[in-house]
Amino acid sequence: MNPSEKFFRRERRSVPAARHFAHAFLVEWGLADVERSGDVLLCVSELATNALVHGVPPGRQFRVFLRYDGQVLRVEVHDSGGGSPHVGAADDGDEGGRGLLLVAALADKWGVAERDLGKVVWAEFCQ
Repeated sequence: MNPSEKFFRRERRSVPAARHFAHAFLVEWGLADVERSGDVLLCVSELATNALVHGVPPGRQFRVFLRYDGQVLRVEVHDSGGGSPHVGAADDGDEGGRGLLLVAALADKWGVAERDLGKVVWAEFCQ
């Protein structure tokens, strides 16, 4: 198992930075060219965006954690905010509100777990 993690500041440029971080480990683990690598990166972006917009209080950071055991790639985004994310029902004209819908559609499994302070939103991709 090869876990990797990084903390990101509460700022917009952290979302593409999290995606680049994840891509680097997909390359290292030999997964960058697999069919679902784009799905993984899109989910990293969506989970990081949700943490940034809804889960990270001012002055705090969020953490991206990746683990691959040879069969399952797990992406986790940890934040220190309250609340429990859920798949919403965005209207046609809404610019947001579809992030977890995308994660639910692209990942094999996803969910939310509580932490002492905040939560972990995760997604798994099976080989």
